[in-house]
Amino acid sequence: MEHTVDILVFGAHADDAEIGMGGTIAGHASRGIKVGICDLTRSEMSSNGNVDLREQEAEQAAKILGLTYRGCLGLPDRGLTGDAEQLAAVTREIRLRRPRIVFAPYWQDRHPDHNACSAIVEEAVFNAKLRRYMPELPPAQVEQLIYYYINDQRDLALTVDISDMIQLKIDALGAYRSQFDPIDDGDRVETPLTQGYVRRVEYRDYLTGQGAGCDYAEGFALKRPHKVSTFIHS
Repeated sequence: MEHTVDILVFGAHADDAEIGMGGTIAGHASRGIKVGICDLTRSEMSSNGNVDLREQEAEQAAKILGLTYRGCLGLPDRGLTGDAEQLAAVTREIRLRRPRIVFAPYWQDRHPDHNACSAIVEEAVFNAKLRRYMPELPPAQVEQLIYYYINDQRDLALTVDISDMIQLKIDALGAYRSQFDPIDDGDRVETPLTQGYVRRVEYRDYLTGQGAGCDYAEGFALKRPHKVSTFIHS
């Protein structure tokens, strides 16, 4: 099957996954682990940029991070309702990619689309294992669903040391010039993203790293226990 992955990261928009866990993605990809990102929407409601430009930026970010796969389901931006059709589309993506681990945005975020994405992915992970749901595709059992933070962090359960990957993460975010570059022409409008947002993300990861005993780290939340084989690595 084409483009199966070990890790599949869902985001409502292109750049969500990079903001929340770009360092973790780059770190796993650098070790030969197959990582994919699936954007639910084409970000057509973005204040800056357009669909074609956002797609080009996402492709550039994918190359920087070393992704095996990047997809977009084309669901409506600001129209993520979790209806039967949308749920089926996300479930189908999981069954086609067959990841061991799925990541979704944290379930309490200031952006409604992030919350909606989180809820849809959680349901899709459940449905993906049901053999009588969408029987045209074989069921897929996901080992763990982990949640990454786009904005505020709470319920922190896991941290990943990204000290060696922080520059790759910043470079990947830099691919999204339409979203994060300062305003320099009349075709773009000022938003919170154009006012030093990438620096704030870097500083958040710095603070998370300080709490975890490293230079930079990304934090994650869980809804069920995560199994480890050992607490000490030789």
